[in-house]
Amino acid sequence: MNSLAFTRCCPSPLTPASTSAPSTTGAPSARIKIRRSRRAAHRIAAKEPSRIVAMAAAAPARFLSLCSSVKEVLPSPLTSASEPPPIFDGTTRLYVAYHCPYAQRAWIARNYKGLQDKVKIVAIDLADRPAWYKEKVYPENKVPSLEHNNQVKGESLDLVKYLDSNFEGPSLLPDDPAKKQFAEELLDYTDAFNKAIYSSIVSKEDVSEETVAALDKIEEALGKFNDGPFFLGQFSLVDIAYVPFIERFQIFLSGIKNYDITKGRPNLQKFIEEVNKIDAYTQTKQDPQFLLAHTKKRLGVRYLPIFCTGLLHPPFFYSFDRHSKFQIA
Repeated sequence: MNSLAFTRCCPSPLTPASTSAPSTTGAPSARIKIRRSRRAAHRIAAKEPSRIVAMAAAAPARFLSLCSSVKEVLPSPLTSASEPPPIFDGTTRLYVAYHCPYAQRAWIARNYKGLQDKVKIVAIDLADRPAWYKEKVYPENKVPSLEHNNQVKGESLDLVKYLDSNFEGPSLLPDDPAKKQFAEELLDYTDAFNKAIYSSIVSKEDVSEETVAALDKIEEALGKFNDGPFFLGQFSLVDIAYVPFIERFQIFLSGIKNYDITKGRPNLQKFIEEVNKIDAYTQTKQDPQFLLAHTKKRLGVRYLPIFCTGLLHPPFFYSFDRHSKFQIA
């Protein structure tokens, strides 16, 4: 790596980035600046050795902070024409579909725990899924799934907990017993919450009282602890469970029903603002216009939301036509 380019990107704690424009003079002037910088550093080191030790210790954290927002280069989705990866070769793989909110849960957890180098992303094209995925990887033929220690596990919330328990990195659950209990209550509510919101998205009517009540319950839950903007105060697996769906519900209800889920809900507004500062989440987000257009295209008469089963990119629905004949919307 070019050391000068690296220095410009990540300034040394001893030599902060210059606020002036880069010099356009020749090499001799640059050499003089380097010598002056070294003399200044030696003077600081002689007078304040403890300061140097502290700054040196902080350097790795500063480097990680500066570079953590670098977006991961993701592989293209595998299709029916793609060869399978070398399954059970010792590599840990997380199988996802980029537009699936359930897969997004496990993907966020993997990112937040810093497992990008230990858990490889394998994307599956659900519209043209490879036969080998069901035959050799995961018979349920859904995403997400995790290949680890010669086994394949599924179910998004189970995978989030598995990643938290079996891999290093920041814990996704606090030690506080009260918060742990509340976490389980909220995790048990996720399916009911999703159903309550989707009932309005697919309805021809206005946003229902059931949807409003579900959003109000989330608003209340976000205010239970005052040590942070998230469900348990600090970011946790509960936020990971809800945010892929809250992300979509905000898009869909606004774009389809002209309904702002944050209006009159300051806790939810703050939650959305703060979670969008977390790289582990933002690097998994999809284009909201794509999600909205895809959903509008598939809206029909009556719908049952089905996600990530391997038929179509979510969100997608099964519908019944006016003659009650089952078909894919």
